[in-house]
Amino acid sequence: MTRTDYFHDPNAPTPNSIKVAVSALVRDESGRILMIHRTDNDMYSIPGGGLEAGETVSEAVVREVKEETGIDVDIVKMIGVFSNPDHVIAYDDGEVRQEFSICFIAKPTGGELRTSSESKDVKWVAVENLSDLDIHPSIRLRISQGLEDRNGPYFT
Repeated sequence: MTRTDYFHDPNAPTPNSIKVAVSALVRDESGRILMIHRTDNDMYSIPGGGLEAGETVSEAVVREVKEETGIDVDIVKMIGVFSNPDHVIAYDDGEVRQEFSICFIAKPTGGELRTSSESKDVKWVAVENLSDLDIHPSIRLRISQGLEDRNGPYFT
């Protein structure tokens, strides 16, 4: 399924759903960030996806990171809640979502990098090289908030 991300776009379609999503900023021992090249919108992103019935938010984070990257993680702390109504995601099946994602910092505990049906490339990227990648502004915000030394979670 393909998707189109609209951000502060007056021509964006009207959302018809909200789904709880999770994402994770995963950094290795060198400080590099785990990034995926998404198959649905052809942009780079931190791993993440939708919460499924019967699982906790933390279970969803661990599952999504493993599914998309092959890396096992433990959650360290919450970065924040990202629910910008000006970020609209339209899918080719007619669903149009308003962004709602809970983002976490996670540390790798094992596994090996691999791609999936949702990621055509998976790699560790140095913070200073992130500007070389096509990353949606909403994901850049999650990364920047995760790199800040905050006392509490960010939220919109």
